[in-house]
Amino acid sequence: MSDATTAPDSGHGDSGHHEDHSKHYIKIWGILLVLLVASIIGPELGHPTVTLITAFGIAFVKAYLVIKHFMHLTVEKRYIGFLMLTMLAFMLVFVAGVAPDVMKHEGQRWTNDAAKAAVEKGLKAHPPHHAGEPADQKAHEQH
Repeated sequence: MSDATTAPDSGHGDSGHHEDHSKHYIKIWGILLVLLVASIIGPELGHPTVTLITAFGIAFVKAYLVIKHFMHLTVEKRYIGFLMLTMLAFMLVFVAGVAPDVMKHEGQRWTNDAAKAAVEKGLKAHPPHHAGEPADQKAHEQH
């Protein structure tokens, strides 16, 4: 019969191990916070490339950090990755299936009057430039 003094240590009472995890999570949280600030400041610079990098690049990095360190998907069984890829494929099939209808302004028995009105309003505000006609001449003819 064994008593509590000879029982193997399960590691549950190790406070140093818990502190290491806490420091790790705080470090990742700090990195996420810095990336948040960068993704807010980036578009303020007004450069399209910087805006795209901060909007999509930093969002990708933040999502990766959350998945890896907070959701613990990297330690799950491999079928989790398979399920995620399968769901992504279903999402892409769904988008490909509805995009042709969503991007149209009319169908067999329906019309999107709001989209048509928005396009017409935009064309009136900024008429398209015709090839071969200088932009200055067209602007001069309108006034």
